[in-house]
Amino acid sequence: MNAPAPVLDIVDLVHERGSGSGRFRLVIERLALAASDQVALVGQSGCGKSTALDMMAFVLRPSSGVRFMLHAGGTGSDIMALWRSGARDRLTRLRAAGTGYVLQTGGLVPFLSVAENVLLTRRLLGLPCPGPTPALLAELGIGELVRRLPRQVSIGERQRVAIARALAHRPALILADEPTASLDPPTGETTMSLLTNVARHHEAALIVVTHDRDLAERHGLTVVECQPEPAGTVIRFGTDAA
Repeated sequence: MNAPAPVLDIVDLVHERGSGSGRFRLVIERLALAASDQVALVGQSGCGKSTALDMMAFVLRPSSGVRFMLHAGGTGSDIMALWRSGARDRLTRLRAAGTGYVLQTGGLVPFLSVAENVLLTRRLLGLPCPGPTPALLAELGIGELVRRLPRQVSIGERQRVAIARALAHRPALILADEPTASLDPPTGETTMSLLTNVARHHEAALIVVTHDRDLAERHGLTVVECQPEPAGTVIRFGTDAA
């Protein structure tokens, strides 16, 4: 019996910009993540972690790629082919339905309640509401906050709301860009624990960008180094999660 296809499957995905001494080149040599796999991208500032995340979120067009596939909802999509054909509408739909994004500061809509922030993507996708949202909010310990506005809850609670919003439409892939950077250490530990546990429970692949390698390791993420070559022009990510 064949193993299921990886949720995210990348081979030699490249982004280049600039020239001469200002040239930057990022290569993701091999990255294959199955459902429930969890990876942390770590490395110094400016090494390309967020650039890699933007490519995996279909926000930033790669310069080239041998393979760039997303398998979500039982369907495989060739992301590189969609970029080449200029199918931006299709990429936008895939991003909305197949991925969930947790920003460093939450990125909540300030005039919407906690519940409406979490339901936002489900409404945009035309999915039944509330769907799994009440159970998800309870799982994250914020079920009693549904009527409050983002400004009426703590920073840590806002990050929990952002996690709930990223998972509410049941995407195959969760991307998180420094989700604990603005939190104090105890709240950061709690938030990372909730993020990893809930993503695993919902069988979503998870990629977290972080400067905190120790935090990632404590919570069981596979650490993937951002490694500049000696000349400083190439950055490669690799994982044996395939």
